[in-house]
Amino acid sequence: MNIVVCVKYVPDAQADRGFDEADLTTNRESVDGLLSELDEYAVEEALKIAESGEGAVTVITIGPDQAADAVKKALQMGADKGVHVNDEAIKGSDALATSLILAEAIKKVGMPDLVLTGMASTDGTMGVVPAMLAERLALPQVTYASELTVDGGTVTARRDGDTASETIFGAVPALISVTDQINEPRYPSFKGIMAAKKKPVETWTLADLGIDAGQVGAAGSSTEVISVAKRPPREQGEIVTDEGDGGTKLAEFLAGRKFI
Repeated sequence: MNIVVCVKYVPDAQADRGFDEADLTTNRESVDGLLSELDEYAVEEALKIAESGEGAVTVITIGPDQAADAVKKALQMGADKGVHVNDEAIKGSDALATSLILAEAIKKVGMPDLVLTGMASTDGTMGVVPAMLAERLALPQVTYASELTVDGGTVTARRDGDTASETIFGAVPALISVTDQINEPRYPSFKGIMAAKKKPVETWTLADLGIDAGQVGAAGSSTEVISVAKRPPREQGEIVTDEGDGGTKLAEFLAGRKFI
């Protein structure tokens, strides 16, 4: 079974993230980046499926030179090969433009049996690219899968909601986005780190995918960021000394904010 996993290189969530003042795009230059944590679950699930039978896992990422690190991490985990789409014209692409680039990259790789993604990226957190990608590839989609089973040509996924869980059946080829409840991503072993150095990684431009630069980037995007503001500083909390009436004061505090 051939599986493609779409991964993203994102700014470290523990760092002081921000936006470029010139164009209000995410600042990826002055902060360390890494493979999106939520995408690690998709890579792990793909490896588990491939290891249960015969198959290959290809990872695809879009981004600047540093985004090659996201591919490298996935290869160290056990993926077989990688693709890095790198082109200056991509900067500023919104979700719709991103889905176009991913779709054309997948077509160039060769339509797989499964396309796996994380449920969202940890920088944009929109969670809409999987659905857009499935539409472009004309694939059935199952989103937010917290459990996934592949048996021959059938996929079975469990989606957990706030009040109930539902089980969805589908046929391959299909696109599945997975949550952070589906598995526990492995750490790259020393053997995996060394093996990754010999695995093939292709770097493509928009021209390689047959995409006009005007279809992506800020010019080709349907949405744009028009303003940003820093998160306000956290205010100091109120300390209540319990003199026998602490419970009453707590209830008054919660009621005043309509929590109860």
